[in-house]
Amino acid sequence: MRRGLLGGALAVLGVLALSRFVQTRYQDRIVPLSTAPEAPVVLVFGAGLAPGGVPSAVLAQRLDTAIALWKAGKARAVLVSGDNSDRFHDETHAMRRYMLERGLPEQAVLGDDSGLSTYDSCVRAFTVFQVRKALLVTQGFHLPRALYIANSVGMDAWGVAADEGRPSTRRYLVREMFSRVLALAMVHLEVKPTFPAGRTAASQR
Repeated sequence: MRRGLLGGALAVLGVLALSRFVQTRYQDRIVPLSTAPEAPVVLVFGAGLAPGGVPSAVLAQRLDTAIALWKAGKARAVLVSGDNSDRFHDETHAMRRYMLERGLPEQAVLGDDSGLSTYDSCVRAFTVFQVRKALLVTQGFHLPRALYIANSVGMDAWGVAADEGRPSTRRYLVREMFSRVLALAMVHLEVKPTFPAGRTAASQR
């Protein structure tokens, strides 16, 4: 029993340590919108749709931040990366429509319909869309993991929190802790995205 308890304690400590490493590795690259460096692309991660096929409140917050960055001249284009594996859940289409309705020109809004996860979105942005420098936009709890993945696969990535200036949420703390460890493993194992170059979620439906 003692060995089991010791093993369990060491496992928990290992997860905490690895999660902390990912959380802090690129912490200095999280910057306010006003001081964000210029980059060719803003990368926005999907976050679900609300009834009616419109972006969820969390996703709208990300899109609004990306729009503000584009209007501030921080980037020339926005790449929206979402899940389009289900014909009734087309995140990318909803994200593009949201941005176009708010004044962005069609040529400035790129779409990746095979961003099934944060990892897939980052790897495909680098390999399929040839993004070498980007501003990542998502909520503060998610940014450390996204930055770790993007920079680890070769991108020069900086992060802007979509919920900048708002109280942080503890809702995702436990899930994010394990997600960071998984991200670290996927990066080091060089896992291929679900849909690599030449294939998309839409083409597999």
